[in-house]
Order: sequence, then structure tokens, then C-alpha cells
Amino acid sequence: MRALALLLAVLLAPAAWAEDYPARSVTIIAAGAAGGPTDTITRIVADAMTKHMGQPVVVESLGGSVVGPQKLANARPDGYTLMINNIGMAASATLYRKLPYDVPGSFAPLGLVSDAAMTIVTRPNFPATDLRGVLGNLTERGDALNLATAGLSSAANLCGLLVQQAAGAKATVVVFRGTAPAIAELMAGRIDLLCDQATNTIPFIRDGRVAVWGVSAPSRLAGLPAVPTATEAGFPTIAMSTWHGLYAPAGTPEAIQQKVNAVLRAALAEAKLRARYADLLTDVPAAERQTIGFHRRFVAEEVVRWRPIIEAAGAYAD
Repeated sequence: MRALALLLAVLLAPAAWAEDYPARSVTIIAAGAAGGPTDTITRIVADAMTKHMGQPVVVESLGGSVVGPQKLANARPDGYTLMINNIGMAASATLYRKLPYDVPGSFAPLGLVSDAAMTIVTRPNFPATDLRGVLGNLTERGDALNLATAGLSSAANLCGLLVQQAAGAKATVVVFRGTAPAIAELMAGRIDLLCDQATNTIPFIRDGRVAVWGVSAPSRLAGLPAVPTATEAGFPTIAMSTWHGLYAPAGTPEAIQQKVNAVLRAALAEAKLRARYADLLTDVPAAERQTIGFHRRFVAEEVVRWRPIIEAAGAYAD
């Protein structure tokens, strides 16, 4: 009888978790450096989710592309530890030859939380008049040009791979701990080229400290209406979004996943969140992109999309 009672307790535990959830505060891991784009987005979303969760939603910033996902993968699948991560989540499946977790198998996608365009920027005195001239310069000079990134799985690096492939040449890649120091070196003229989120570059674009040549979005940005898209400039393969998604550990009960998704969708509808996003030139995903089903399919598609791009560049981490 005792064995039967223990078995029933194990089988019924997930249902009990879901019924009581959330009974205490929820932690969202920000899988990025403190003060960076992922950290910023996570804090905005967590603040909005708190209103609808009925419990505090707190943020834990964990820099590095593996540390945050590894902690989530090892967390108890009860909905009290979640994570927001960016496009690097999908790319890491190919970038890293060995990972202490599986992408996407170790995670339960709960919905996309943001979309942001990348900007292609250079030092102010770069010898070009348009994006075609920038890529032509890269084609001719190759590794004589310096291209900044913020690490292999960063959106900056992934966009940089697309730029190099569009030019048919490889620059000398300089890795920084975040794009803030990369922008500083760009303004100083010691770095030639950078792909980074408009969120980060627009203050420097507006005051002329960096030159902007194109955006990766499907349409021009309201904050940069004179800047053409990469597609308009003749380079459709550079089109990309740096997106963020919300995750739970694999095995989290479906009822809890649905509760968290409902809270997320309510948070994304908040006027305060949307105003903050607008200030950052970041979009709220369309309603159909906020669902669990879409996010699950999307991550799998992104893993497939980036694999040949990364393999062609030979851009692996040990």
C-alpha cells in the first residue's frame, strides 16, 4: 500500500503543481550579460509579467552563452525557473561541438517575447556611399578589415556571418565582451565594421559617431526611415531578426506551460511594455508568434536555418 501511495504521489505531483502554480516568486534567467540587450528585455518582460502572475517575477542575469541554458536545463521542471534567451539559443546547436544540454530538446519553448532589427554600421570615415560599397570594400580587402562581434553565439556574430557571405569574403573577426566596447572601438576608428541591434546603435547613429548603411528588417525602421533595408540594397540574404523567447525546462507540466504563456501574452499587451519596446526600436511579436506551438516550431526551424551558414563559415566553439 505504501508503495502504491508513493507511486500515486509521483504521478499526481505535476497536476498538483499546476493547480497551485504559482505559489511563490518565479525567477527568469536572463541568458546574457548584465546591462546587455537580453538582460534589458528580460527585465522589461519580468516587470510586466509580475502584474499578471500574482507573484513576484525576479531576474537573474547569467552572462555567457552556455551558463544560463545549462542552469535552466538542470532546474526542476515546476515553472519556478524560466529563461529568456535570444537567437543564439538556436545557433548554439551548431556553433558548439559539445553542449551540456540538447537544443531544443532540453527546453520547453513558451512564446516569443521580442523581435529587433540589426543595423550594419561602420566607423564614420569608412570609404563607401552605400551598403553595396561597404560589401564591395569587404570583397576587395577581406581580412584587412576588422569586423567586431560579441561572441560566437551573439546576434552580432550571426549577422556578421551573413554580411561576410554576402560579400564572398572573410574579415578579421575581433571578439569583444559585449557590443558596447565594440561600438567604442568603432567610434575610435580601430574597428571597421559591426552588425548590432538598432537598440544599441541608434544613439551613436543619430549623433554621427558611427555610419549606418542598412538594416536587416523586412521594412525600414520608423526610427531610421532614411536607411534602406539590406533587401532593398540588393542583399536579401542578410535579412534576419534578433529575437528573444521564453523557456522552461523540458518536462514542465503542460498546464503550467499554458499558464505562463497566458501571463506572457498579457504582459506583451501592456502599454508600458510596448512603450519601452518602441524606445528600443524593438517589436512585440505578432499574436500568432506568441504561442507555444509557434515558438516550438520556430526554434527548430532556426536551428536548421543557421546550421549551413555556420558550417560554411567554419565558426565553431570547442
